[in-house]
Amino acid sequence: MSTASSSKTDDAEALRRHRILSSKLYLDVPPSKVPLIYSSSYDISFLGIEKLHPFDASKWGRICRFLSKNGIVDQKHIVEPVEATKDDLLVVHSESYLKSLNSSLNVSKIVEVGGTIVAAKLAKERGWAINVGGGFHHCSSERGGGFCVYADISLCIHFAFVHLNISRVMIIDLDAHQGNGHEMDFSEDRRVFILDMYNPGIYPLDFEARRYIDLGIEVQSGTATDEYLTKLDHALEVAEKKFDPDFVVYNAGTDILDGDPLGRLKISPDGIASRDEKVFRFARERNIPLIMLTSGGYMKSSARVIADSIINLSEKSLIDMKSLPAGKA
Repeated sequence: MSTASSSKTDDAEALRRHRILSSKLYLDVPPSKVPLIYSSSYDISFLGIEKLHPFDASKWGRICRFLSKNGIVDQKHIVEPVEATKDDLLVVHSESYLKSLNSSLNVSKIVEVGGTIVAAKLAKERGWAINVGGGFHHCSSERGGGFCVYADISLCIHFAFVHLNISRVMIIDLDAHQGNGHEMDFSEDRRVFILDMYNPGIYPLDFEARRYIDLGIEVQSGTATDEYLTKLDHALEVAEKKFDPDFVVYNAGTDILDGDPLGRLKISPDGIASRDEKVFRFARERNIPLIMLTSGGYMKSSARVIADSIINLSEKSLIDMKSLPAGKA
């Protein structure tokens, strides 16, 4: 690399660091709140546009209502994130990319980005956090796709590098679709290890990005629960031998559910709960902070399945949904 190129890279990194350190997204969350992040803004409807594609636009709010009805969490103890600003988004995205977006349609996504970023801080403090949203894994710094307009996973990791004394991140991407966005963003960054278990026969068919997956596990259309979970067990064993993370980002799409029109896999609701339990156990047994993002899932049943999985994690003592009285740590 030439001296001029090196200087330009250093300047860009210094600006990124300044933007991160100036951000207001890392909220101080009192112990009376649990590390479950959600905002009603997540459920903003886009003047009926959401009816034109298969996404369940009210999934996030329904998850929280299910959890509340089951006595797992009181709504007042849920963490509400703030919107990411343009300067926050510029930590990863370019000016030209942001100008290409119609921001009036992306308010909910901007709040979800804030949710993913603050989730990392909470996970570092509490051991785990769940953003009931986020997981826009098809978006990279310069390109969106597949309902993903902002690269919340990449943003979250860059914030964690600067703020949280984290140096090695493992992305465990178990959405049915390949996570080509974060794969492109961290293509040359050895601090990030990507385990991606995906259906190779569906969107995005990004063969360039596949070159940057550290551990790729292909699951063909029609794969059922037992085979899927067996492959996951093996993948986690291999990943542990290849990389020693100090932070885990878990992209937990429910589009692997049997009947999902886009994922084309045949995983049962109980299989989803087992999958999530395996990933949380992998991290918690090694004392590695973990954040979970709900990512893709295109059936009305997804919200109930996600809520039931979170309930299972609580019952297995892999997460603690109890809040402490204000003023106590």
